[in-house]
Amino acid sequence: MTAITTPVAVPTMSSCEIADLTGKRHADVMRDIRTMMLALEQNAELRSVCISSTYAGENGQEYPQYLLDKDTSLTLLLGYDPVARMKVVKRWQELEAQQAPAVPQTMAQALRLAADQAEQIEQQAEQLALAAPKVEYVDRYVAANGAKGFRQVAKLLGANEHEFRAWLQDEKIMYRLGGEWVAYQQHIDAGRFVVRAGVATRNDHAFNATRFTPKGVTWVAGEWGKHLAAKAQGCEVQP
Repeated sequence: MTAITTPVAVPTMSSCEIADLTGKRHADVMRDIRTMMLALEQNAELRSVCISSTYAGENGQEYPQYLLDKDTSLTLLLGYDPVARMKVVKRWQELEAQQAPAVPQTMAQALRLAADQAEQIEQQAEQLALAAPKVEYVDRYVAANGAKGFRQVAKLLGANEHEFRAWLQDEKIMYRLGGEWVAYQQHIDAGRFVVRAGVATRNDHAFNATRFTPKGVTWVAGEWGKHLAAKAQGCEVQP
């Protein structure tokens, strides 16, 4: 499967990879992550990193997944068997070895490395503050039992309604039709929106209300996070 990840400044491991390494069902790993994050929510100073994202399945459809930093993923593994834990630990060692910087050979190289690291720390702080909402905040509402309107989703993401609506239109996610905001058909087909028809009791006017499904809220949270992260870096997300 091909991961479609939300840009973050720290190394992460996806829930899909954790499932592959541990031999567990991805749905069970996702459930374990949600349970863990609800507990960690009471200790914000721990600064756990868990971000909603999506991946493309073999059928081309997008499905939710989570991205965890090292500390958060190893905390998750405390409830798993030793073999599963060791496999993930070894994988983290491989990831860290790939990112290990070369040892500077000259004073100029050392100074350049120090400057780069200082800049990277500043970018990490900014990106993590603006990245997609953490899973505990999104899932608390998404796991509920119904679709959500535009204003509910904007409030959930902490987004300015005008900016959020303009972004949805620019990204060809929603558009205005006959005074109503509707989703593009490909997003309805993907299960991100549901259209509910009704009749206003006051004037018998028929209408169609487009609502985000729980899957759609999770997906749009990841895409909005990409937009904010790119905006913070002064660039646009490439399709």
